[in-house]
Amino acid sequence: SDQGVKYYAERAKGGCGLITTEAVAVWKPGYVSYMLQISDDSYIPNFKKLTDAIHAAGGKASIQLWQAGMAAMKTPGSVLVMPSDMPLGPGRMIPGASKETIHAVVKAFGEAAKRAVEAGFDALEYHAAHFYSPHAFLCPATNRREDEYGGSFENRARFLIESIQAIRANMPDDMPLIMRIGALDDDIPNGLTIEDTIRFCKMAKEAGVDVLNISRGNKITKAMRLEVPSLDIPRGFNIENAAKIRKETGMLTIGVGRVNDPDQAEEIIASGKTDMVVIGRAQIADPYFCNKAKEGRKEDILNCVGCNQGCYDNCVYGKPITCLRNPAVGREEEFDQLKKTETPKKVLVVGGGVAGMEAAYMAHKLGHNVTLAEKTDKLGGQFLLAGKAPRKHEMEAAVNKRAAQIVRDGVQVVLNTVVDEEFLESFKPEVVIASHGASPIMPNIEGADGKNVYNFVEVLEGKAKPEGHTVVVGGGLVGLEVAEYVRSNGNEVTVVEMLDSIAKDVGPGRKTDIMLNVIGAGIKPITDAKCTKITENAVTIETKDGVQEIACDSVIIAVGSKPNCSDWIKGYCENNGIICKVVGDAVQARRALDAVHEAVNAVIEL
Repeated sequence: SDQGVKYYAERAKGGCGLITTEAVAVWKPGYVSYMLQISDDSYIPNFKKLTDAIHAAGGKASIQLWQAGMAAMKTPGSVLVMPSDMPLGPGRMIPGASKETIHAVVKAFGEAAKRAVEAGFDALEYHAAHFYSPHAFLCPATNRREDEYGGSFENRARFLIESIQAIRANMPDDMPLIMRIGALDDDIPNGLTIEDTIRFCKMAKEAGVDVLNISRGNKITKAMRLEVPSLDIPRGFNIENAAKIRKETGMLTIGVGRVNDPDQAEEIIASGKTDMVVIGRAQIADPYFCNKAKEGRKEDILNCVGCNQGCYDNCVYGKPITCLRNPAVGREEEFDQLKKTETPKKVLVVGGGVAGMEAAYMAHKLGHNVTLAEKTDKLGGQFLLAGKAPRKHEMEAAVNKRAAQIVRDGVQVVLNTVVDEEFLESFKPEVVIASHGASPIMPNIEGADGKNVYNFVEVLEGKAKPEGHTVVVGGGLVGLEVAEYVRSNGNEVTVVEMLDSIAKDVGPGRKTDIMLNVIGAGIKPITDAKCTKITENAVTIETKDGVQEIACDSVIIAVGSKPNCSDWIKGYCENNGIICKVVGDAVQARRALDAVHEAVNAVIEL
């Protein structure tokens, strides 16, 4: 679509050397809803628009040729191309592909390559990772065929080699063919080892592959989290695997996996671990990542923090991607057309959390006279607090970096400033953007005002230090993070949650990691449980099995946040003819992504 063309062209304009598309289906019967296709000639003209736009912006274009396999499960009528029968539960079975289907898909790969060349792509990428059809055929755990496409390693590789040969036969000899492949099979008994991968890559080289793009993860186990690794997984976690494969195969190799900083990328390449790096989400967050790095403006890069809220989670929910750090994702044309106002207004932004900072920055960018007032001595709000939780230091670093950026850009920031009616009378704003956040909910529980009871903000800020066995009331994301935080200090921790499971408010992009870390830390969750009473040495809960008492020394309340009151500021503005917009957690406590987008949209509407 035109929207997709603008999205990709913006990254080329930002200095990225090679733009690779999202996965593109080659065989129409095995397509996936909402995904791109190049399964017949009708798709060529729009792909030509894409390559023309990327070339005009100074970039090169590659297309990722893909056969979905199990990823097509949720698309009614789509054919799931798998090597062997695969049970999906009682009464449901994915049948193994017939030889006729295998031959049809091989042919489709070749025809798709021919169309991609006609559409003007500079390179092609064959997707053989993530447990899509090719990966499933190569993996001994799922390929139990007894014909020429199963059994021995060479037979299991046959479908992939034939597909590579079909692609290679339909592209110029001097055009690069890249292959995306997983380093190894995580969490699959009898899966592929890295030695198996190296063996297959050597075969693929003989068949015509020039470059290896080393990924990780699969669709059928908890290793799914390694495909789009969240902030819970170390940066560059897969690079050493890529380095080993590069050394053993002698092939040009691309490293991928939480590469989100130019110094990190430079070290990977300069050290000889890989020849190139893939930077995906970091260029969603900041399409000018490469140019800023090239120009020595690293301090201006908006780093991806691995939250996975706008990219991975949205894909799972069937929505277009967006980004917490970059509300312009998918709206490139709209944002390109924004011009500085000819009638600048005096704008007061109340509250310096992420929503307030982005509102202030956007208003300044559009030419308004902006002051950002924050009642504490630091910008960042809840996002800064979130950075205190385990494995979330990148969030704290990102918000501090953004605070410095907006000050450097010229936004007037006043700290330790409480905005009240007296302040408004003196300041005389024309516009007030109220982003004054939310405060912890303290439920009406007997004993909740006890000296051994704390809220999650006090704990994460270091103002309160629970001791001994600690009960955390609330098993959502905040509750689990504060539970991990306390557990890391050596305390025994029990989490009490009213719902039937913990982490219900956590998006799929982080949920598996959160659960693994909670279990790994030895934190005990109790679900379907309501806290009814707190004493100096115990918590009383009601469960379906009756009333229980949990002996403990400390209690942390982490059942969420409620918006800080906006009535007075809305009333003042209405009475004085001031435009007032309430945004972010001051409307409703929720994902940072939603708060940021709402704040930016409010400014655009001025």
